[in-house]
Amino acid sequence: MPNGETRLVLKLKKHLSPVKVAVIPLKRNNEQIVTLAHQIKEDLLKTGIGRVMLEDSGNIGKAYRRHDEIGTPICITVDFESIEQSPATVTLRNRDTMAQERVAVADLPKYLKEFFL
Repeated sequence: MPNGETRLVLKLKKHLSPVKVAVIPLKRNNEQIVTLAHQIKEDLLKTGIGRVMLEDSGNIGKAYRRHDEIGTPICITVDFESIEQSPATVTLRNRDTMAQERVAVADLPKYLKEFFL
């Protein structure tokens, strides 16, 4: 990491991870963001990809680190852009590469099914 900190990561293969996806609302006291996060979680549970967790315990950086430590391969962040843009988009963060990309909410089920193949 840039500031000399080390990152603890449980690098399980995707299919072995106990939590497949974490949905993280950026601001837990913003009703629109939290509502969209809950909706995304429910929609992803219907895809059958595995356990999807809503992580609303606080700071986004701490949430990422917590999910790195338990081996969650993908974190989805619901932020202000998610509720302001049409179509709605979210940020996907890959545990192994730490790469982030914007994906339309409507495309999430297809994207994640292909990711976990």
